[in-house]
Amino acid sequence: MRNKIRWILLAAALLGGTACGDDAATGDWEAYADKCAMPRTGVSPTSGRPYADVQGTLDDEKRWLKEWTQDLYLWYAEVPSTDPDDYSSALAYFDVLKTPALTASGKPRDQFHFTFPTDQWEALSQSGVSVGYGAQWVLVATRPPRKALVAYVEPSSPATAAGLTRGAELLTVDGVDVVNGSDVDTLNAGLFPDAANESHTFVVRDRGSTATRTITMTAVSVESHPVQSVTILPTPTGPVGYLVFNDHLATAEEQLIAGVRQFDEAQVTDAVIDLRYNGGGYLDIASELAFMLAGPDATTGKIFDKIEFNDQHRGSNPVTGQSLEGTPFYSTTQGFSVDEGMPLPNLGLDRVFVLTGPTTCSASEAIMNSLRGVDVEVIQIGATTCGKPYGFYPWDNCGTTYFSIQFQGVNDKGFGDYADGFVPGGTGPSGVPGCNVADDFTHELGDPAEGRLAAALAYRDSQTCPAAAKPGLGATDGILRKSIWQMNRISR
Repeated sequence: MRNKIRWILLAAALLGGTACGDDAATGDWEAYADKCAMPRTGVSPTSGRPYADVQGTLDDEKRWLKEWTQDLYLWYAEVPSTDPDDYSSALAYFDVLKTPALTASGKPRDQFHFTFPTDQWEALSQSGVSVGYGAQWVLVATRPPRKALVAYVEPSSPATAAGLTRGAELLTVDGVDVVNGSDVDTLNAGLFPDAANESHTFVVRDRGSTATRTITMTAVSVESHPVQSVTILPTPTGPVGYLVFNDHLATAEEQLIAGVRQFDEAQVTDAVIDLRYNGGGYLDIASELAFMLAGPDATTGKIFDKIEFNDQHRGSNPVTGQSLEGTPFYSTTQGFSVDEGMPLPNLGLDRVFVLTGPTTCSASEAIMNSLRGVDVEVIQIGATTCGKPYGFYPWDNCGTTYFSIQFQGVNDKGFGDYADGFVPGGTGPSGVPGCNVADDFTHELGDPAEGRLAAALAYRDSQTCPAAAKPGLGATDGILRKSIWQMNRISR
């Protein structure tokens, strides 16, 4: 699989409705769309419609990419001039069709340029099903001596059956030492299996244990459960709702509604939304959650997120043809996993605590930005977010879905300048009240003693931050890797 993420030796930069040509904008690239060197035949299993592919050439595919980029890419004027003939494939050519510019901190402005096989993208984005064990690995140290831990596991998965829980340390993969080993191919093959029914053997040390044990896990199609650990925490000043939200998948809609209803029934006085591992996804689901937290008084008539395209498309959305009025705070379901048009529950909170990490990205950052745009106080506990106020419409051509930045999002106040992330306790426009607190792998998510949740509860009472982050395992945030599409803001 081309996009398998290889992060054992070095930590790479974070990567992060679907447009498939039916409602596409008019542009020169349309003349080359669906002209494929190897056209697909038959019917799409997702849409039920015949593929639009016709016989074409590799030159047609590369010409489509060039014209499409020049029309829709946000920074089209900064794309280096290159000769398509210098590249042996459409994928290789696409890789260079992006800006080389840097942000103020020196990181690449466009860290979110990638592709996905269309069939895999459709299966992942609609159901959250992917091949694996159901364990989300996180690398706390990226160079020898490395430290690889379990961030969380999916329920009813091979990882759960093997007894893995948050904080378990991975020591070997198929006999290769994770800490100091040089056989990266074996490590990656075991961590990121290509196909179901692959079996790999791991030596692990469970959280809080000095002993090691050996487990064998067989990869299966695992369904992600994006909303976990919905908990009501009693405090002397009223109940606090805590919710882990890991992915803006279609299935999250129903689960978020259930979680907010639980908060409402408990009459929570505050909510803590744990987005530390949420890299993004469907923007409309982010809008629904923001409404459910803030309620109608704060959001009626306000913009959740307004998108701005390049200077060739200032008057209307070039993909949908609609005016650029912005995404509202949706007060009804959008039909992802609940019937469309159902009223959403809401809490009417005037402040929200958000737990963040370096992989809090895109649609998750949009939740924070949108709430700040309607004067709901956001308290940020954790680490600086990834910095992605950008998004795109995934675009299928000849069996590859291309992800290329097409717009920037701004809130109701017109703010969207956080390319270097939201900073807890920071200053300036992207600084957010709160505390910089390291991730704590010594406790389960939702445990009131877990470092970030404990800091949120303490800040709620005293408006002060802990003196220092927890030592040991909690001292450094890890590099967490998900499927690339999960690290973005997706419009449909």
